[in-house]
Amino acid sequence: MPPTLPRRPLGRTGLDVSALALGTMQFGWTADEATSFAVLDRFLEAGGNLIDTADVYSRWAEGNPGGVSEAIIGRWMADRGARDGVVLATKVRGRMWDGPDGEGLSRAHIVRACEDSLRRLRTDRIDLYQTHAWDEGTPLDETLAALDDLVRSGKVRFIGASNIPAWHLVEALWRSDAGHWARYDTLQPNFSLIHRKEHEVDLAAVCARFEIAILPYSPLAGGFLTGKYRPDAAPPTGARSARLRERYLNDRGIAVLDTLDAVAAAHGATCAQVALAWLLAQPNVAAPIIGANTVAQLDELLPGAGLTLGADELAGLGAASAGW
Repeated sequence: MPPTLPRRPLGRTGLDVSALALGTMQFGWTADEATSFAVLDRFLEAGGNLIDTADVYSRWAEGNPGGVSEAIIGRWMADRGARDGVVLATKVRGRMWDGPDGEGLSRAHIVRACEDSLRRLRTDRIDLYQTHAWDEGTPLDETLAALDDLVRSGKVRFIGASNIPAWHLVEALWRSDAGHWARYDTLQPNFSLIHRKEHEVDLAAVCARFEIAILPYSPLAGGFLTGKYRPDAAPPTGARSARLRERYLNDRGIAVLDTLDAVAAAHGATCAQVALAWLLAQPNVAAPIIGANTVAQLDELLPGAGLTLGADELAGLGAASAGW
């Protein structure tokens, strides 16, 4: 059985969260409700407490109206009496209903979407409410004031952001300070050993300066960093797998895999575990967000949180992935 997940501070919020967060995009999409319950049970048993979802999950799938992942989590928390042991994170931005305020970060959308999420999650509070992406069509002050009202009302404890450029994050922090509003305390960027520049060029410095906790999504680059994509191996099927091979299975990507192999062999670990350990060694990273369609997949990833890499190993992995 994998060891209990260690805890880390979530920036300056005062919350301690498990070193891996459980992403739940797959719930009600590629994992049915019974399997989702089993994955949640195992995550909690292993010491996990940070569960990340979004209202829009997984509206893009045929027959899925959105909100399904939240609803599954809500039923699980109610059935297990688990709410007080969970740091619950969800997101707002995507289209959830018809009409002009059916998507975005307007006050009208945020207020209704929050109420809908609370109802599906069967709770009176969201621990971390995150803007899923930037909304260019809504004044930033309107968005931040609406989020602040939710915090003041007790329906939301802390707010965070995802998929925004560094300059926009800085402006949001400045406007929150000027308006005496709640500020973004977390950031969810696309960040992994093989997708670094988007975060490291500017966002990393902002997060360090303002004590913003980083919750990387896609920490295994869609599965490429598990090591299952190799030049001489039969690739997984599907359009997504073809895109990953086209994007990463080149000389630079193979060099990253070779370095992962060497470090993994030295620790008796897997490539995926080493990739997670590398992320956990990066500044201000609180918890990479992992996903699992089965308990077995989750168990394969959990030991990465307890793996400590040496300075030479971190340097080698950094050099192999430089430029990504």
